[in-house]
This record gives sequence, C-alpha cells and structure tokens, in this order.
Amino acid sequence: EGAKNRTARFRTVISLFLNGREYLFEGKAEGTILREKQGHDGFGYDPVFQPNGYEISFAEMPLSEKNKISHRGKAVKKLIEFLSDNLGNK
Repeated sequence: EGAKNRTARFRTVISLFLNGREYLFEGKAEGTILREKQGHDGFGYDPVFQPNGYEISFAEMPLSEKNKISHRGKAVKKLIEFLSDNLGNK
C-alpha cells in the first residue's frame, strides 16, 4: 500500500533431471499490482495482478487465455517442447 512502483512479475522455474543432467525451464508473466482486487477466479494473487497488455486481472480472465500467458503455462510449454524434441523420436 502506498507504493508508487507497482510493477510485478510472476516467475516459474521447472527443473527436470534426466540422465544425470538438470534442465531448467523458466516462464515469466510481467505486469502490475492493482490497488484493489478485481475478479473472483484464480487463486493467490490473481485478483491483484494485471498482466502487461491487458485491462483485466488474471482473476478476470478465462482460464484458456490465462494459460497462454501465465508464467506456469510458459514454463510448461518449454518443458513439453524440450521433451518432444529430445524424447519424441526415441
């Protein structure tokens, strides 16, 4: 409360240990902390987080849209691409 800088970031890192090696997959969602809660869906900080480029909070977004831009969704997408590229043809 009272902070002028309201910029925020959600960050997820997924760690995969495969064949004795560690691989990291990072996802970020940049945005702003709202001054008041908006929306009822989601959990945690979703009602006060407005992602860059949107006029609504994570809690107001349809889940399908949120999953496309969320930090978790981005990290999982990178993991799936890695697994597909490295294990898909074996």
